Amino acid sequence: MITKYQIFYLKLLRYVSIFFIIACLLFACHAWAPTEFKRPPLKIPFGYFVGEYPSIIAQEKGFFKAQGVDVEIIRKQYIQLEQGNFSAGKYDGGMSSLGSFIILSATNPDIQGVMVVDESIGADVVVAQSQIKTVADLKGKKLGANLGGFSEVFVTEMLKTANLTSDDVNLVKLEASEVPQRLKNNAIHAGHTWEPHLSEAMKLGGHILFTSKQTPGLILDIIAFRGEIIRDRPEDVRAFVQAWQQAAAYWKANVQEGNAIISKVLKLPSNTVSLEGINLTDLGENQKLFQSSNPNSIYKTAKIYADFFIRSGNMTRIPELKSLFNSSFLNPPS
Repeated sequence: MITKYQIFYLKLLRYVSIFFIIACLLFACHAWAPTEFKRPPLKIPFGYFVGEYPSIIAQEKGFFKAQGVDVEIIRKQYIQLEQGNFSAGKYDGGMSSLGSFIILSATNPDIQGVMVVDESIGADVVVAQSQIKTVADLKGKKLGANLGGFSEVFVTEMLKTANLTSDDVNLVKLEASEVPQRLKNNAIHAGHTWEPHLSEAMKLGGHILFTSKQTPGLILDIIAFRGEIIRDRPEDVRAFVQAWQQAAAYWKANVQEGNAIISKVLKLPSNTVSLEGINLTDLGENQKLFQSSNPNSIYKTAKIYADFFIRSGNMTRIPELKSLFNSSFLNPPS
């Protein structure tokens, strides 16, 4: 005969068994569930050119995080130094002029441009001392530019308008930020620069001699990533592109607020932050630029730079241009 104590212990044993089985099942589910690893932030340098400023808006307005990508923006100072840092693997991607990107590809063949972020339609200028009235007046004078990149191509195209070549001037290697003081100190007679350095040069007596309005389609800035990032983290690259486009559209629709955000972060006078002379290219414009059949395609402009760098001795061979660009991230997620 089973006593009430035995019944109690049988029930207790059953409950303990059920609890043990459930615990084992929960443990097994947890053990076999995929572990969520937080991906490291994309390390992206940026400088003081207006076309790079959407990165600030995307960061400050939370657009990167909203798209699901963590981005660490690192302020850069000197182009040549940052190219070295990129080659050393310190960055995952970055913004670059198309010309500088072509040069960088010579030592970093496993990179790809994924988006054109802007076209300069007047933002790039050659600013000159007061006595230099025309481009022809530069003959025999000192002309500052960041040699070896798009800057040299730009000033070379400028000289062509006066039937001059680089042999007719004394080219001086300078960063855009150095131009105002070099003009003031008579170290150069003219130099290629952009805002906010242009405003400084104008305050010191300089005037605008030539702008990128006169070289349509020549100066494009792109976003490029390392090949391993594109292969291993395509969702992050796509999210970056989407957030950047969101920030650019927001700025164009909310100019004053966008300017205020940038002014505060960079500690710049608000009157030096402007989209004047810059076209922030949207996705539709990008898709056209990445079409090889388009007469104004990025491939045609890239060939202009590559040919120039071959002639100038900055490169020894023309890269396979089609392999340097990847338009897949311009399309919406499938």
